[in-house]
Amino acid sequence: MSSGLLALLDDVAAIAKVASASIDDVVGQAAKAGTKAAGIVIDDAAVSPRYVVGFAADRELPIVAKIAWGSVRNKMLFLLPAAMALSSLAPWSIMPLLVLGGLFLCAEGYHKVLEMVRPGQAKETASDDPAADPKQLEQRQVASAIRTDFILSAEIMAITLSAVGEAGFAMKAIVLAIVGLGITLVVYGAVAVIVKADDAGVALARRPAPLATIGRAIVKGMPIVLAVLAFVGTLAMLWVGGGIVLHGLAVFGVDAPELGIHAASDALGGGAPGWLAGAAIAGVVGLVLGALTDWIWTHGPGPLVKRWTSKERGR
Repeated sequence: MSSGLLALLDDVAAIAKVASASIDDVVGQAAKAGTKAAGIVIDDAAVSPRYVVGFAADRELPIVAKIAWGSVRNKMLFLLPAAMALSSLAPWSIMPLLVLGGLFLCAEGYHKVLEMVRPGQAKETASDDPAADPKQLEQRQVASAIRTDFILSAEIMAITLSAVGEAGFAMKAIVLAIVGLGITLVVYGAVAVIVKADDAGVALARRPAPLATIGRAIVKGMPIVLAVLAFVGTLAMLWVGGGIVLHGLAVFGVDAPELGIHAASDALGGGAPGWLAGAAIAGVVGLVLGALTDWIWTHGPGPLVKRWTSKERGR
């Protein structure tokens, strides 16, 4: 009897160890995948605040909450099942899709560089229309933000899937869910803090010193923080997009560019200098690829897609 109980306890302990190792493995895989998606996360956090610009202060957090919920639906209801289906039925398609997503990131980064160089050409947002009905305006902004999030989320899920390609089905699903939900929480939590920082600064500025000094510093510093965040997000998009495309080429047998970056990094002794050199080269490659992708799109399928979408709106 006692030996049976001890055997049972041994089995329970063994199962607990396996479960613990599995949890550690999930956390490790999720952290690895989340790190690879960091560039897109930074850009998402930099882009999202513009969707609440021009709205009343009491509508800012509800709008962020609506976009965050739309992001969760994008990831959990559409992208995660699609990623798992591709992983099971057409695993060969993941890398080509990842490369296409990388080219999209390069093109987006290229457009942001153009906006920095030519500020007057920055795209207007729906909030720039003073005649629009506030409810319709909010609905359009939320819908636009969720569409943008869908594209960025698709790339995040593809990167995550490529990072856990050797894992089992259940492990992939769990890691995709953890990374998807975790990134949504981080991005839109950061966006909520960013969009309400000015209000918090103004409230503190009305209090006695030293809170008033802190409040004024927040109000004055937020434009700088947003500018830095946008700049870092642009660099991250170019670096991540260029790196994804170069890695895809290596997988398809054209490994000279990726090996060249590794050689340049090793020549600087690795570490931070080597990493910065590799990221800089990948960023330059991303900028060139972005310009090329934009040119091909503008002189190829872009006008046709624009014409088709305008006809659909007319209906």
